[in-house]
Amino acid sequence: MARQDGGKTSHRQFELLEVLRRQGGSARNAEIAQAMDVSEETVRRLVKTLADNGKVERLHGGTVLAGTEPGFYQRIAQNPEGKKSIAKAVAREIADGMCLFLDVGTTTSFVAEALRAHHRLYIVTNSMPVAQTLAHHNENRVVLTGGDVGRDERGTYGPLAEAVLRRHAFDVAVLSANAVNDRHGFLVFNPAEASLSRVAVEQAHRPIATADHEKFGRRAPQVSCDPSDIDLLVTDRAPPTDLAEALKSWGVTVRVAKPALTA
Repeated sequence: MARQDGGKTSHRQFELLEVLRRQGGSARNAEIAQAMDVSEETVRRLVKTLADNGKVERLHGGTVLAGTEPGFYQRIAQNPEGKKSIAKAVAREIADGMCLFLDVGTTTSFVAEALRAHHRLYIVTNSMPVAQTLAHHNENRVVLTGGDVGRDERGTYGPLAEAVLRRHAFDVAVLSANAVNDRHGFLVFNPAEASLSRVAVEQAHRPIATADHEKFGRRAPQVSCDPSDIDLLVTDRAPPTDLAEALKSWGVTVRVAKPALTA
């Protein structure tokens, strides 16, 4: 194997990057190892060097090209226990009969599952999985927004979706994020998602953000909303000091959910 130092990219590193591109920008490390016919330990070493050079980002058990959003099904498989604990904590913030917006994030899909014990909810969502989970259940009313269907997000975006949100007054809006950092706050990859998030925040009495610890310190190109507009962040681990101080300065309350098995 070529020596891996400085900013140079070895043959094996090029091969790993090509595997990620063929997989749409992200893959589990086990899948990368199989495609390259190497051990997972070799993949982890290659990924560490590429991450140090800013070419990839490491996720729990997987790798994503820098600046690329992993696919919906890959994201929903990442840290499921943490997301379940977040979902249960969010569900405790919601009372029967409330009017809610739930976005298209993977954590909000877990929130939808946690809300199946509630009754008479009025849910507006741009997420197909959320709508399927909560429609025709416990006297709920579910409104699925129209708009342009995202390539991989299993949701709808654009002016039609935003127009539906503007016709509602939400008790709670539950929003996801692809990244949370101490400079910009809550970030997403998709500009249409960022635009929809801002409308949801405007229409909500209480905006709640959800993000597991793997999002802390990550980068994404779009600011989803002014972080000071978020009332509560529900997460699975305490944020690092710099981020915790920034959230406090923005007036965001942080709630660390108990592990799902004991919540």
